[in-house]
Amino acid sequence: MAATAKDSSSNDARSRLEGLTRQARATEKRGPAPVHLWNPPFCGDIDMRITADGGWRYMGSPIDRKPMVRLFSTILRKDPDRYVLVTPVERVGIAVDDLPFIAAEMRADGEGEEQTLSFTTNVEDETIAGPARPLRFDRDDRGGLKPAVLVRGDLWARLSRSLVHDLVERGSEKEVDGLVWFGVWSGGRFFPIAPAAAIEAP
Repeated sequence: MAATAKDSSSNDARSRLEGLTRQARATEKRGPAPVHLWNPPFCGDIDMRITADGGWRYMGSPIDRKPMVRLFSTILRKDPDRYVLVTPVERVGIAVDDLPFIAAEMRADGEGEEQTLSFTTNVEDETIAGPARPLRFDRDDRGGLKPAVLVRGDLWARLSRSLVHDLVERGSEKEVDGLVWFGVWSGGRFFPIAPAAAIEAP
């Protein structure tokens, strides 16, 4: 009896994932879906998680198919109280350990105030840091730098560890409100990282 109930639960979960996949494919086009325009009923949480390294898991198992991960990422939205996958007919909650995306590649064009930093995420989104898509600089428990860049909506990408070093290499100093800051320019905006006096000399 227990095994039958477990099998039934597993089948229900599989059917729900397949249904969500079909709905996502029905709205699929080039780029993310217009999830900000959809307001379907909330249908509860599903056992899906985005791990801190950007991996996607369903019922504890990794989703290895990159096209499926990309598909789900196009219907992801951040509501005030949770992350959700949204289609025109339903909205379901998922867990996100840190931020939903990883910025895996960075391209720098120009220098100083003319510099532009472009990022590509692990799900192939592209974003250019600037006034509309800012950089932010979180800190870990040890005070280490954890930069992130806005991708769309309220969805952010955490910069990979290798990109953090590349980003700092592109930094410069600027006086802001009477204090000299170390930071980076992109898209005509200066993003302060830390007071210049707090940056240790090499």
